[in-house]
Amino acid sequence: MTEQRLSFMEFESPWFFNPGTVRLPSPPDGLSTDEVRQRLMGGELPQQPLILETASERCLYFTQGNLQSVMSLDEPDALIAAYTRKMMAFLLFNPAPKRIKMIGLGGGSLAKFCYRNLPEAEITVVEVDARVVALRDEFRIPADDERLHIVCEDGAHYISQRSDPIDVLLVDAFDPVGVAPALAASNFYVQAERRLSPRGVMVMNFSGAPNRYITHIERITAAFGGSTLLVPVAADDNLLLFAFRRRIPLPTTAKYESRAQRLQSRLTLDFPRYLRRICQGHVLT
Repeated sequence: MTEQRLSFMEFESPWFFNPGTVRLPSPPDGLSTDEVRQRLMGGELPQQPLILETASERCLYFTQGNLQSVMSLDEPDALIAAYTRKMMAFLLFNPAPKRIKMIGLGGGSLAKFCYRNLPEAEITVVEVDARVVALRDEFRIPADDERLHIVCEDGAHYISQRSDPIDVLLVDAFDPVGVAPALAASNFYVQAERRLSPRGVMVMNFSGAPNRYITHIERITAAFGGSTLLVPVAADDNLLLFAFRRRIPLPTTAKYESRAQRLQSRLTLDFPRYLRRICQGHVLT
């Protein structure tokens, strides 16, 4: 897919509160640029991934209100969204993971950051939408190699077919409405708990329609028991869920505080603050 040259239709954003240049891959046949722009503004185009670009950022959208990913053009490997930075708090519990699996690619922010900063980790990203995978070059996602693999497949099916242990599982899977319902409609969370290594941790991002949260949280709690906690991300209006194969580690000791300081120095992320927020998280029972 990375070798295919995509054809983009480009036009000024029709959205007053989201100015910039829209770059639409695979535009509808037989429509002029003005017609496509008008249909996009009226919500009349079939939902598909599109790029909105400004002088400093490149964003992935499905609809105007459905921002999927943000990339800085000056620092393409940086984590711009607050929730992506806080998802890296898994390093507080497993500071040297060897096997990282991600469900949901988006613009590849987490994949790129882990690839650059965790050189000992093998990273596999599972994305169900081939149209998202086809945009990987636009978001400067490195080509597959011995450490990075992007798989176009349903995430629940992929995990159910694996037998290798997972040290970190990052779940950031959405459709245009919110958290992907397919994950809760299968035994994904049971399989995820079984695949985690003894020190493994799953971190899942919740956003979009809140009425979708309940089923997911019920399924996760049933699979992981009391080894789950919720941590809000006020800056992005997101909610993160941390789930552990073992009992929830109590990150209140000097060991965790020292680890947070070391991680902050190495990765320039505010791990001490993430540690405080996790300690204030809500444990699910």
